[in-house]
Amino acid sequence: MPWEITLDNRGLGPEPAAPGSFTLADMVADVAGLIEHLGAGPCRLVGHSLGAIIVQELVVARPELVDRAVLMAGSGRTDALIAAGTAADLALADSGVRLPPKVAAHRHALQNLSPRTLEDAGRLTDWLSLFELALLDTVAARAQLDLALIPDRLAAYRRVSRPCLVVAFADDLVVRPRLTRELAAALPGSRYVEITDCGHIGYLERPDAVNAELLGYLPAPSM
Repeated sequence: MPWEITLDNRGLGPEPAAPGSFTLADMVADVAGLIEHLGAGPCRLVGHSLGAIIVQELVVARPELVDRAVLMAGSGRTDALIAAGTAADLALADSGVRLPPKVAAHRHALQNLSPRTLEDAGRLTDWLSLFELALLDTVAARAQLDLALIPDRLAAYRRVSRPCLVVAFADDLVVRPRLTRELAAALPGSRYVEITDCGHIGYLERPDAVNAELLGYLPAPSM
């Protein structure tokens, strides 16, 4: 039976890593090492946001470990708005200030949800309650906050030899669809899909639509 494996990035968990103690290359090596340890390559990989960047870099560095990849809310470079948003998150984490849960939940909703959800009172109430319970500790996530600040990697991605499905979320304010389309254009033979009525966490906001695309691209392997 095929395995489905989910991993946590470095920097999270009960004993958070210190800022600057690891790099994006270390995180790519973590995934490669796990695939090799399990004897699972070449395998199918799915990544979102920073996870997509890790997968992109793994496809470049270790293509023999990858069958195909799905890149959700990925980008091939850092632009001014991503840099500014990351700088704001870093400033908050380094200040030692912890926002009250309701404030943090409201901020998270505005950044990550679509206007359609924000204007639906019932759904918004549910999301705010969820965010209050599930938001990551900003300090715990500090060690990986700036690892998505990549230089322009589009030239390197033009050499990718594995098929990729590139998924953008139409109302994403964190990684706008323009950047994800740009990534898809750089990846040879990639397929680009844009899911409407969802923001940065579109795989949670519209799971049926996202899963339909993934299942169409990642058919069940033969037994």
